[in-house]
Amino acid sequence: MERGTFQLMKSVNKSVVLNKIRLAEPISRAQIAKETGITPPTVSTIVKELINENLVEESILGESKGGRKPTMLLLKRNGHHVIGIDAGSNKIKGISTDLVGNILTATETPIQPHISKADFLMELKKVIWRIYQGIEVKESILGIGVAMHGVVDIASGVSLYSSNSGLRDVPIKEELEKEFGLLVMVENNSRAMALGEYWFGEHDVSECFVTINIGRGVGSGIIENGRLTYGAQDIAGEIGHMVMDLNGKICSCGNKGCFETFVTGDAIVQRAKEQIKAAPDDLTAEAIYARAKEGKTDYVKVLEDTGRLIGLGIVNLIHMINPDEIFLGGGVLNSEEFLMPVIRHTIHERALTEKARNGTVIEVSKLGDEATILGAAALLLAELF
Repeated sequence: MERGTFQLMKSVNKSVVLNKIRLAEPISRAQIAKETGITPPTVSTIVKELINENLVEESILGESKGGRKPTMLLLKRNGHHVIGIDAGSNKIKGISTDLVGNILTATETPIQPHISKADFLMELKKVIWRIYQGIEVKESILGIGVAMHGVVDIASGVSLYSSNSGLRDVPIKEELEKEFGLLVMVENNSRAMALGEYWFGEHDVSECFVTINIGRGVGSGIIENGRLTYGAQDIAGEIGHMVMDLNGKICSCGNKGCFETFVTGDAIVQRAKEQIKAAPDDLTAEAIYARAKEGKTDYVKVLEDTGRLIGLGIVNLIHMINPDEIFLGGGVLNSEEFLMPVIRHTIHERALTEKARNGTVIEVSKLGDEATILGAAALLLAELF
């Protein structure tokens, strides 16, 4: 879809009506007018435009309150497509979705360690071409959202740096817009995860919503009043580089004692090897979890220690921004049965006030591994809505 057309769809009232339908569907025109304060004739005009643009459809009849049953409105499931990409450090995943996050097609490809910039872009384009060619009506594609590991310049769509892959200054937006002629939006993978969880995780609307992604690294995304928060220099949410120990281990960022050095999969393995004399040289985080499930107490203790450290990081986060809800994701949370009780106990023990201790929702991501790639797709939907 051409950018000019995309912008024409974004008048203020139209966005308000479209978002109301998204959040409250099925909903009648009268309900929209009542809940948004937009006049009924204007709502009717906007709804007609949205139906003509293939964004909204009329569906089941609502409950009558004495007169004719109202026609209810839904987002149209088969009117538009979005391409979402999760560009990780060891593989690239691609999907197409509809307007409500149903995954229609999916593909992925592995990428080699220490891949060059040119080869990375080539593999990225290959994944997108496979998705693109599977969409029959090309005009239905709203654009491409890319969730990229590492530090991203949002305005330019350039991946500035990733410590895991070593890639620097990758012009993702420029290259993909030139290749496909579509609007491209690029975001850090942890922020994309937050957006995916917020949009498609079936949560109540929160004023301040945070996700924390704990895997090979640690990142988080902060959503306030429905929008991602970036901060003055675009580093809001870099909880992984919050210093926990001035004399701690060297982090990938160059500082000592960052939160990331305590709770990633590699950090858990290193701690297990330090604490368990019989730990094998080829020990993995997955093996630690498996042995904990077998009831081996020394491995259970490693995971419980990790839960305590994650809890301390979350307590600091609560004291800084005081969110309504915090959702945890990433590979480390596959051990949630050992981690979450200790995380919750640590927060209850250390958070500053009773409301913070008991009122902050702490859960594991409802979307699991799909949160990040759905968040990539939601980058385009957030622009539309």
